[in-house]
Amino acid sequence: MPPLFRRLHAALALLVALLAAPALAAPPDWSFESIDGGTLSLADWRGQPVLVVNTASRCGFTPQYDGLQALYDRYRDRGLVVLAVPSQDFKQELASDAEVAEFCEINFDLDMPMTTITHVRGAQAHPFYRWVAETAGFQPAWNFNKILLAPDGSVAGTWGSVVKPGAARITSQIEPLLPGG
Repeated sequence: MPPLFRRLHAALALLVALLAAPALAAPPDWSFESIDGGTLSLADWRGQPVLVVNTASRCGFTPQYDGLQALYDRYRDRGLVVLAVPSQDFKQELASDAEVAEFCEINFDLDMPMTTITHVRGAQAHPFYRWVAETAGFQPAWNFNKILLAPDGSVAGTWGSVVKPGAARITSQIEPLLPGG
């Protein structure tokens, strides 16, 4: 077989294989219990970037709530959602959802969505956090770890506690995901 035909045959075989391969499935939908009652479904925000942050009220990083609210205020009209996920996994959260809600309202005037106290590590971790660990190799090492979901629900970026919410490392990843970005 002449070289040109071998290349065409190989290209055609590759094209057939790609067309026959199953399409990548969209990430599953996850729901969290809202600290205000009801549920928060990530599917409701499909098409928007979502920054998911595990939080705690008694942590040295707790002042980052101000930065999270500022980030939410800056980009919410363009579609960004910031979801706070209080967790007791690092033993720095208040005893009840009601105490967390009151603490955040009084000290930070938060109006971003917030879940109930939720496990983010280990066997009891919420399925969303288990999925992120399996697919992105990231699990919170401490409070205020950040996970950015792209509008299609895939993981677009992850950052540890020391990266502040308004840092260029984060905003430079958010801005292209926003309409007109």
